[in-house]
Amino acid sequence: MLARVGTAEVKVLRMDALPVEEEWHEQAEVLLVLDGRLELVVEGVVVPVGPGGLYVVEAGVRHAVGPGSRGTLVIVEAPAR
Repeated sequence: MLARVGTAEVKVLRMDALPVEEEWHEQAEVLLVLDGRLELVVEGVVVPVGPGGLYVVEAGVRHAVGPGSRGTLVIVEAPAR
């Protein structure tokens, strides 16, 4: 974790083209691509997100960082209640 803003946790992930295992959360999660390209896989569908792009993953939705993703990703998530 990089920081905490109120109850939200801010994380930074350096994407290196390797996939990150599928996950889901009890709360919504915000993904912001600072540079590069995120090949986000949401419920089995690839959603490309480019520099400056933001994607909100709703609570309970399965998602993963797909292969080929490169760059810097900021993740903001609220802790589980």
